[in-house]
Amino acid sequence: MAEAGGEGCRVYLITPPTLEPVAFADRLAAALDAGDVAAVQLRLKDVDDDAWRRAIDALRPVTQSRGVAFLLNDRADLVRETGADGVHVGQEDMPAPQARKLIGPDLTLGVTCKGSRDLAMQAGEDGADYVAFGAFFPSTTKEVTNQVEPEILAWWSDLMELPCCAIGGITAENCGPLVTAGADFLAVVGCVWNHPDGPAAGVRALNAAIARAG
Repeated sequence: MAEAGGEGCRVYLITPPTLEPVAFADRLAAALDAGDVAAVQLRLKDVDDDAWRRAIDALRPVTQSRGVAFLLNDRADLVRETGADGVHVGQEDMPAPQARKLIGPDLTLGVTCKGSRDLAMQAGEDGADYVAFGAFFPSTTKEVTNQVEPEILAWWSDLMELPCCAIGGITAENCGPLVTAGADFLAVVGCVWNHPDGPAAGVRALNAAIARAG
């Protein structure tokens, strides 16, 4: 996944915060079979370790069997134990060096940097494999207090080899400026899982929008 910078912009799919793992596995498979997806991040809120493990057991094989990276949100402690491909940590969660120590040198580490150039530079020094900027648009999954401008993606991609990910309210209709600015990944939730024609249609629409903007 860390090498995606040379491949143009790709979809980075985040799961809904609540899901029933076995039933959701079919929806995930449909989404991944519909088009190009670089990674799936399992993001669960307010569930215990057993629920995390059940979800990982159900969804990791669906993802990895299709050659897609399977990442956990925040839970660096579960990555190696469960066979995941890496972790994504936020600024309020776990320090990047601590996450790197838990997952080892070879797995993927992503770090949320919001709209901060300083945080992004620090994440790079801390061993991140990609940095995530956002939110760029109002989001249904997280409250957006400080909206970020696409210019930060252009600044980063001109300056650094490390891939960057855009997140926050991204849809097929509004993603064009982010692709043009240099985003390597578009992290999305609602525009796929809540698509009126289903998640496969959501992935196809996003892939088409990326191709048009690229």
